Amino acid sequence: MEPTVTDAHLILGRLRPDRFLGGSFTPDLARTRRVLREWLQRSGSRLSLEQVAGGIIRVVNDTMEKAIRVVSIERGHDPREFALLAFGGAGGLHACDLAEALGIPQVMVPAFPGALSALGILLSDVVKDYSKTVLWPAASELPFDRLDQEFAALDSRAKEDFRREGWQGRMKIRRSVDVRYRGQGYELSVPYSRRLLAAFQGEHERRYGYSYPQREIELVTLRFRARLRSSVPRPGSHRGTGVAFAAMEIGSSALPPQRVSTVIGGKRVPTTVYDRNFLIAGDKRPGPAIVTEYSATTLIPAGRRFWLDSTGNLIIETRPPRRS
Repeated sequence: MEPTVTDAHLILGRLRPDRFLGGSFTPDLARTRRVLREWLQRSGSRLSLEQVAGGIIRVVNDTMEKAIRVVSIERGHDPREFALLAFGGAGGLHACDLAEALGIPQVMVPAFPGALSALGILLSDVVKDYSKTVLWPAASELPFDRLDQEFAALDSRAKEDFRREGWQGRMKIRRSVDVRYRGQGYELSVPYSRRLLAAFQGEHERRYGYSYPQREIELVTLRFRARLRSSVPRPGSHRGTGVAFAAMEIGSSALPPQRVSTVIGGKRVPTTVYDRNFLIAGDKRPGPAIVTEYSATTLIPAGRRFWLDSTGNLIIETRPPRRS
């Protein structure tokens, strides 16, 4: 048996056994310590339990940081210009470390973070995507008449599909074209407009740092997205509105704050544990702190402030972004 990330958070005091899953399930901290100690003995390691746990967290954070860089920096986006959305049961335990490493100025932990994906499916609009490969060369002029005809055909197809499936409402559409320089093996998706050529040149410049204004381009694929708004009620507050959100209320009473000892940054520090139901919108509090709730746990190191916004999102103000 090998130690897990959950074991590491338990050892460091970040996961609170008495508040895990709203107190309905209690992780066995004593067994976790015993198993990890036996594993260290088999490995011949002289590290302490807390040193090993801290190393596990650092490895996991490095792995997640690399993944964030792939979807941000490697796609031409500066993460310092965004907020970091932390969801899942353990997302909030790593979010502040990741935000600091990437210079992200703010972390947002939504209401019901451990159920965000399920809620997203429940609340998501009905979306249909259509595409058509064309492979049309284009120089200084685009065949707008042909493009409009093809998109009109996709529009009619989407309306018919929605009608046949019984969906009603006003359809919102988004049209885009996959464009590349002739001879390239990859494309960029650009919103369809009369400025399509200029938009492609600008996006290529932003993404790769260069462009070829005189080079012939090729229209590869037409893409059409149709969307109908979901009829499921949206949450009006962090407690939500409607049947779907009433069913999510688990343990409405708020537990009082609790003072504990937690290992943060390699040091054991006094930390305040807050029940998320205890927090009041707009009331800013300092770290170090741990915010517990049924579906997740959030860690806020020292030097940060946190509060609930008007819709119940937990906002964490991280350290100022590092500018190069």
